Amino acid sequence: MSGFDTGFDTADGRLWSAATEAAGLQLGALAMRDASLAAWCTYRVGGPAALLVTVDSEHDLQRVTAAVSSSGVAVLVVGKGSNLLVADQGFDGLVIHLGDGFSEMSVDGVMLDAGGAAMLPIVARFSARSGLAGFEWAVGVPGSVGGAVRMNAGGHGSDIASSLVEATIVDLRGDKCGDRTEGKGSGEISKRTVEELGFGYRQSAISDSELVISARFELRSGDVATSEAKLSEIVQWRRSNQPGGQNAGSVFANPDGDSAGRLIDQAGLKGLRIGSAVVSDKHANFIQADPNGSADDVFALIRAIQGKIFETQGLVLRAENRLIGFDEHPDLQSEDLNPDPEPESQPESESESES
Repeated sequence: MSGFDTGFDTADGRLWSAATEAAGLQLGALAMRDASLAAWCTYRVGGPAALLVTVDSEHDLQRVTAAVSSSGVAVLVVGKGSNLLVADQGFDGLVIHLGDGFSEMSVDGVMLDAGGAAMLPIVARFSARSGLAGFEWAVGVPGSVGGAVRMNAGGHGSDIASSLVEATIVDLRGDKCGDRTEGKGSGEISKRTVEELGFGYRQSAISDSELVISARFELRSGDVATSEAKLSEIVQWRRSNQPGGQNAGSVFANPDGDSAGRLIDQAGLKGLRIGSAVVSDKHANFIQADPNGSADDVFALIRAIQGKIFETQGLVLRAENRLIGFDEHPDLQSEDLNPDPEPESQPESESESES
């Protein structure tokens, strides 16, 4: 994070950038200043956001897009924070969070519409009660619809891409204007099909400056009792196999044909601790953060796990958590983990990036 002489100081002496100050002046009372992001992510650690806005209406959205466009402020879209880690130094920019005004749900035949702020477990139960099948898997994912579309969330043999028809997206900067949009410039709305969203395993083509405000899913007719039994089964499985507490779900994406959790367990890393962060004894692909812990400790543990797996297996684990504000990106190339490899034995590195 960098500041400029024309920026503004915080209570603890931090210097935010001039672009952040300009956005704050434009947003006025709509924006919280120096908002702790620990309260907005499930790790419950991390530094402050210079500015944070909860968007509850179309009017709020218009004000935010105007501020982003005119100031050039850095933007971070946060859903329920169940896949997010922000460095202890914080985020020098504007954090945008969709409020309850974007959480409505409705059903028309086998089509289900849900706002970007709707919680996936609530949508899963709503779809089951409405006699629809195919979305039960989402009851075990503690995120929002918007965040789930952004990362193609999934579990229990399915994912967002399996049933998504289209997503409604606001381009906060105007970077993706084109034939799909209603106009030009920031704040314009586009409806993008599943094919246009470029889904891959736990990723999409949605940019950091784009905000998913709603999504439409095509499900199938089902039996309410059967779906509710499946919901209960998934919830019970989650309680039995995954830890509660301060974590952000699976830390690493599974390598092709293998399980990240199995590799970490096999390497003997369950219980490995760095400061206030520890690899879960219950599931090796989960990192638990202590109360009042450090995001930088979590990041250091991520790096340590990646280094050990590369050393023992020759594999580069790709972080599934979204990591913000760290000096080095943890989707490491092999040379980052082994600084002096023999050129002929150096494995091909992954080129996937966090969405």
